[in-house]
Amino acid sequence: QVQLVESGGGLVQAGGSLRLSCAVSGRTLSTYDMAWFRQAPGKEREFVAGSSWSGRSTNYARSVKGRFTISRDNAKNTVYLQMNSLRPEDTAVYYCAATGAKTIVVVTTQRYDYWGQGTQVTVSS
Repeated sequence: QVQLVESGGGLVQAGGSLRLSCAVSGRTLSTYDMAWFRQAPGKEREFVAGSSWSGRSTNYARSVKGRFTISRDNAKNTVYLQMNSLRPEDTAVYYCAATGAKTIVVVTTQRYDYWGQGTQVTVSS
């Protein structure tokens, strides 16, 4: 059983930065593709960024490309999301997700098997 625990959320002013972490336990991180999703109040959960098992392939939502960076340290079993130039519209609960390694980084929630409990990110204007 894989367990994911997010941390690093909080309140930040527009233009600021945050780094989210996702600690993975139960299985070796290097066998999983990883992703970050987010869900704002009244909206569906949406893909933010994803990384292949090796970290060599990444994928980003258009809304965050150039501002957010996903990275992973397989030795530490941890995935990160560096968020820069934050905007009020980035306010959401951010979730870490895992799925078995695939040929491409998938972007739909249904393709991910394991989820964390989420961490709140609030960006004030």
